[in-house]
Amino acid sequence: MKLTDLQLSQVDAQIKRLIQTDSYYGRIYKEAGITGVSSQEEFEQLPFSSKADLRNAYPLGIQAVPDEEVVRIHSSSGTTGKPVIIPYTAKDVDDWAIMFARCYETAGITNKDHIQITAGYGLWTAGIGFQAGCEKLGAMAIPMGPGNTDKQIQMMMDLKSTVLTATSSYALLLAEEINKRGIRDQLYLKKGIFGSERWSEKMREYIKRELGVSLYDIYGLTEIYGPGIGISCDENSGMHYWDDYVYIEIVDPKTLQPVPDGEEGEIVITTLVKEGAPLLRFRTHDISRIIPGECACGNKYPRLDIIKGRSDDMFKVHGVNMFPSQVEEILGMVDGVSSEYNINIAHDEAHNRDIIMVTVEAEGRVDFEQTGQTIKNLFKSKMSVTPKINVVPVGTLPRTEKKAKRVIDHREV
Repeated sequence: MKLTDLQLSQVDAQIKRLIQTDSYYGRIYKEAGITGVSSQEEFEQLPFSSKADLRNAYPLGIQAVPDEEVVRIHSSSGTTGKPVIIPYTAKDVDDWAIMFARCYETAGITNKDHIQITAGYGLWTAGIGFQAGCEKLGAMAIPMGPGNTDKQIQMMMDLKSTVLTATSSYALLLAEEINKRGIRDQLYLKKGIFGSERWSEKMREYIKRELGVSLYDIYGLTEIYGPGIGISCDENSGMHYWDDYVYIEIVDPKTLQPVPDGEEGEIVITTLVKEGAPLLRFRTHDISRIIPGECACGNKYPRLDIIKGRSDDMFKVHGVNMFPSQVEEILGMVDGVSSEYNINIAHDEAHNRDIIMVTVEAEGRVDFEQTGQTIKNLFKSKMSVTPKINVVPVGTLPRTEKKAKRVIDHREV
């Protein structure tokens, strides 16, 4: 999908504004002799930006406005290296709320809904993003934040929450608890908006069934406003994204060359009107594709497919590259196996080889030994790797209120 004339002029304006500042990217563009763009070809010659840049510019090197124009700071939820600090102007905050309200409307949510927000608050963008969009829409925000499941369920019943927002991991925890207590008929939930991590089809179906909700995937990242730059619709045919605020291209993660619409690759995002910390050609490492054509729902905004995973989620065992999404696909083929699993990888020094242990949950009605053998055979035939399989009862693996960590690599880097 190529830049429109308007988008091209917006990118050109962003570059000209950046080179007038002493910001990190302003200096990079000056040193590279970049003064603006007037064509798709010139745009595709621009250097990529990355999270590593943002850490190099810590704390506020990417800020492109005076301090007195910054009204808020957010930071990514990453746990490695220096945190990423993103400054927002008042317009950035309002633009984000407009996009988020648009997400709610796309999901059929109105000002009559009661929206229970379980995402984290503070420096993280999620909680306050869900709330600002809710207030912009005019709906009732119930800003619970994460954790305290007893109170979450109590408020859900007493305040008649109709919409749940959460990570898919926490939605699973809530669904299992509501199932255990047998109180689904006391709930008023109709819709669930979940984001921040990819989730398997099995998890999706379980949450949908146990909470009795329609599900919507929301997309975004702290560096680019936060969640709310795109959402799925009732057609469940990808996520509409707001191309009046962001331009999205898909590139081959190895060659970094743009790929045609419909082909899978890494999402690269350019902010078109962001003031506090504009980012051009930001590499997200999220894997997806642009879906060609218009959606049957009638929404004219372009679509991204559901996020398949991250290019940096890949792990290698016995020379084979693997992604969590491939593991989830295998587990989805096996009767009685839940969506929950984890993978431990270690190096056996005595035999100088890597060991991979996959722990999965299964329902008590199935034979654990036979189920384990089925999974092992599928790994061998589909991924050319034979792991050790540990089958445990449903509910054994830990649940989380945040993003689930699926792969634990104990090998020395």
